[in-house]
Amino acid sequence: MSDGSIERLARGTLLPSFPGASAPRWLQDELERGLGGVTLFALIGNVPSPEALAGLTAEMRKAADPIITIDEEGGDVTRLGGHLTGSPYPGNAALGAVDDPELTRRVYRSLGAELAEVGVNLNFAPTVDVNTAADNPVIGTRSFGSDPELVARHAVASVIGTQEAGVAACAKHFPGHGATVEDSHLGVPIVDADLELLDRRDLLPFRGAIQAGTQAVMTGHLNLPSITKGVPSTLSRAAITGLLREHLGYQGVIVTDALDMQGASGAIGIPEASVRALLAGADLLCLGPNEHQESLQAVLAAIGNAVRAGRLPLERLHDAAERTRRMKEWLADPSPAVVDRAAGIEAARRAVHITGEFPGLLPGLSTGPLVVELASTGNIAVGPTPWGLSPWALDTVRAEGVPGEAASLLERATGRGLVVVLRDAHRHAGQRALTTALLRSRPDAIVVEMGLPVWIPEGAVHVATYGAAAANAQAAAELLGLTPTP
Repeated sequence: MSDGSIERLARGTLLPSFPGASAPRWLQDELERGLGGVTLFALIGNVPSPEALAGLTAEMRKAADPIITIDEEGGDVTRLGGHLTGSPYPGNAALGAVDDPELTRRVYRSLGAELAEVGVNLNFAPTVDVNTAADNPVIGTRSFGSDPELVARHAVASVIGTQEAGVAACAKHFPGHGATVEDSHLGVPIVDADLELLDRRDLLPFRGAIQAGTQAVMTGHLNLPSITKGVPSTLSRAAITGLLREHLGYQGVIVTDALDMQGASGAIGIPEASVRALLAGADLLCLGPNEHQESLQAVLAAIGNAVRAGRLPLERLHDAAERTRRMKEWLADPSPAVVDRAAGIEAARRAVHITGEFPGLLPGLSTGPLVVELASTGNIAVGPTPWGLSPWALDTVRAEGVPGEAASLLERATGRGLVVVLRDAHRHAGQRALTTALLRSRPDAIVVEMGLPVWIPEGAVHVATYGAAAANAQAAAELLGLTPTP
């Protein structure tokens, strides 16, 4: 086979990125030469607005028929305009708290409809990790919960809902990122589980997603010592071909998580990680948000050299191309769905859980409470998405979570209601310490947790939203009797 043919096959496996809201000339050229597609990222300016995104995807389709992917989970991980205002859909934790699979299906169908409207045809969602590690720094509210059977129910519903809108779903992060306390953006998390444990816990939702017909599965950069022997799953034939293809029988497209993450390429570089991922059995390679033209060329060269040296069988590229072709064939016959944002706010309202005796509107609460939002560092996957009750409260202050802040905050709240807003307080000692100090003087304060409600202060009125999306904030604000700020 000629070098040109090898390069065309290699291109078909790649999903690079590019900065800005218009397709650069080099990208259009690569699409014409057979590039598999692109991954869009809000943080590099691909999504200034849904309208701009629709124009961008239409521009790319003038050159070819690419796979256009994005990370739109709803909830805390949102790219489709929600990164600027917060998502109108609650994330998986809220959907799992409601535990109504038909509602989950509606939410994901509406999300899919919004993506289809702007020309995105592969969504890197749903997250089907079983979040069994409470201190998980990267999954948390992105998971439907800690019960494998519950997660599996909603994995099925979310895949079906997404694909009813004509958008391919991608269940992630195989074989399960929920039992880790490390972030694969920064290292290689260890999942200490043998096959028996994986089968009854982490793999159950993937089985459900596969049975529901998910068009894609995304690998996680996870080390399972008993299976991958220290190799990240994305680069492990034992994980991809052994577990996913042979053990679970999955025959669809396998996509890698971003290869620029330390968990995949930190020790070897992206070009070598790309070759190893293909050898392991991956079909499409997501390169990452900062991997543009130069990275693309380096990866193409590495794949071509591996084929010519006999290290990477040409049949492996043909196999990847055939799976991608079948997914594109499925995408060519979409069944459009209608955007249903009412499903989002319904889910957010039903997810709210109150601990303690909620008094209704406290004296002074409806006339201007002090809302104290405690600082909470997000993870790389979430990014700088806005959160909190400030769009619904006239007097909001952000606190760092230092007990010494209590005195000034209590003085400011004199004679009116006090609302303390947390986000994953179980992971932030400062949030817990300041909240405890405030409650000591103001036991009437209402605590709103917008992450996972693992820590609930004793005796407090505690409102859990199971997420920090705009829909979650609205649901909490309605309960408190707040109204949108002008």
